[in-house]
Amino acid sequence: MEEIIEKDISGCEKMIMKIIWDAKEGDLSTLEIIDALKVRYGKDYARTTVVTFLQRLCEKGFITTYRKGKMAYAHALKDERQYVNNFMRNVEDFWFLGDGAKLLGALYEQRKPSKEEIEKMRNILDELDN
Repeated sequence: MEEIIEKDISGCEKMIMKIIWDAKEGDLSTLEIIDALKVRYGKDYARTTVVTFLQRLCEKGFITTYRKGKMAYAHALKDERQYVNNFMRNVEDFWFLGDGAKLLGALYEQRKPSKEEIEKMRNILDELDN
């Protein structure tokens, strides 16, 4: 089994990373992150708490922070797609012993995929086969 586990990030750190990755206009200020946590996830964290999460993300190599005037900003260093791919590979390897079919089955165990989703999956599998 290929070892691709990187430093794990907490649920709160994942929420912050998702906010940073989804930012359409580049880097986000700490205040923008705090506001987005409230709006998207209903999390009303104190500024000091968010700063602690940002420091941990810096230590783990996910972001860098910098100051511009009185504002502090966060900039993603890790690519979201690469992170998600590694995360899913680790889930597949750990929980399903590397069996992708079992992972896919687990994803849709609780809800049936739509015809459109099934067609997309077929297309992806066909592309991988070529």
